[in-house]
Amino acid sequence: MTESSNVIRVRAVVTGLVQGVGFRYYTVEQARRIGVSGWVRNRLDGSVEVEAQGEPSEIAQMISWLKVGPDWARVAHVAVTEIPIESERGAFRVRNDR
Repeated sequence: MTESSNVIRVRAVVTGLVQGVGFRYYTVEQARRIGVSGWVRNRLDGSVEVEAQGEPSEIAQMISWLKVGPDWARVAHVAVTEIPIESERGAFRVRNDR
């Protein structure tokens, strides 16, 4: 990701059959391929939460992928909210807290 004033950050909550199907790890793989920073974690309610930061086109690619997920997932809904950007520049990762 390059320095730009066009960087955005979103929080996405993905519902459906999204835990126990490798969703987090495939999300990390996809995010790193696209070039966004952020994290993914399971939530206690059975959903998966994602925060992703990057150029609008990268974020659009990420959201499109989240709406499908890995082969074993059955995504019912993706709720996306734009949130303030962070100075984080590390690799996209799995968070194990809930």
